[in-house]
Amino acid sequence: MPPMTHLTQHPSRVALHNEIHARPPDALASRVAVFHVVMLTNEAERESSRAHLNALLDELHAPRPAPDATHLRVDLPRFRLRWELHTEFVTWSFSRVLDEHFAVLEPVASARDVVPADWLSGLPGQAICQIELLAIPLAVMRERIPERALFDEATLVGAKVLGEQAEVLTDFQIHADGISRFLVGMAPSMPPRQRGRLVQSLLEVETYRMAGLLGLPVARQAAPVLAQAERELAALAEAIRTTEREGEAALLDRLTRLAASVESLYANTHSRFSATAAYFELVDKRLAFLAETKLGALPTLGAFVERRLSPARSTCAWTAHRQDMLSQRISRMSNLLRTRVEVEQQRSAQALLSAMNARQDMQLKLQTTVEGLSVAAITYYFVGLIAYAAEGLAIFGWPLSAKTTAAVAIPFVALAVWWSIRRLHHRLLARDTAPDAH
Repeated sequence: MPPMTHLTQHPSRVALHNEIHARPPDALASRVAVFHVVMLTNEAERESSRAHLNALLDELHAPRPAPDATHLRVDLPRFRLRWELHTEFVTWSFSRVLDEHFAVLEPVASARDVVPADWLSGLPGQAICQIELLAIPLAVMRERIPERALFDEATLVGAKVLGEQAEVLTDFQIHADGISRFLVGMAPSMPPRQRGRLVQSLLEVETYRMAGLLGLPVARQAAPVLAQAERELAALAEAIRTTEREGEAALLDRLTRLAASVESLYANTHSRFSATAAYFELVDKRLAFLAETKLGALPTLGAFVERRLSPARSTCAWTAHRQDMLSQRISRMSNLLRTRVEVEQQRSAQALLSAMNARQDMQLKLQTTVEGLSVAAITYYFVGLIAYAAEGLAIFGWPLSAKTTAAVAIPFVALAVWWSIRRLHHRLLARDTAPDAH
């Protein structure tokens, strides 16, 4: 069947499709040493990391990655490099294959020794994680590795993992050289890709654990600010209950300022707490992948991490929840105070309308009085005209005197004037209340 080349392709289709293949685990040999570094970076330092990577590749005559690449795996002389660009940090993993006669006592067989020291010390950013991991056959681990030479026995943890195909030891300590250590023993039947997934999961447990803990200092700094805001909100609630109408505007101003302060804190910390929650969730998933079982009397990695990480994790989660609840309480308090102010405003408006209605009634009464005077004045004017007319008509035989004619005409003229004014009022009122023709 010929390809459907006539279909318009989404510009991100290939990138989105290949995302499922991004950052796959390496196929590891049975004896390998890994040095893993996590550098916390800002935007400029992430770009500098790309330039730093290219400098190493140029020095070792290796091809550069694409300008928009976010990860790279490349075999270099004496070691293999794995570089990954994340949102907040950059990971550098250096691995080397060991021969059967490697020395593992002190110091641990390391991949650091084969990486250019000057270049390594210039990695952009700040290191939050440095790990040396030694992956060897399980039999060699049991026969030749004295645990006390590598780890602090007081905090030593270990487990059988992946259906007891491997054993893992660590102490979650930063040793005198600034390095944390993992020792992994793997069964001969374990496939190379499975070894790679195990090593990658162990490194990611530490990477995401440290990245998640970046929220702890933020939570500790936010705690006193939130406590002060809660006290201020409690004082405002009491003031709202007791303050008279005249002080409501000042209370609303205080409450608005408090809301702005809390929302500013929320804006500065929300992304950090959200990232912390996401990192801790990744830690849980990586530990679940290990499928740990007990190794002697040692606590498992998952149990140790859960016990030691829970307080920090809960502190970050509770601080984020505390911010949300405080924001909601301020919002409810603001609505309450605004409702109270609106009710008072409605009362004032109602009183104002009542006063306006009273004034309108008074104006109506005055208008009625004026209308009565107007009828009298207009009647007087027309009756005077009639009297003049009667005097003139006397020549032609008008039987009544001018005064008599005026007296007889008064009620008829007054009624006609009154009826004309009323009719005019009705016509004006009908015009004002008629619906809009448009």
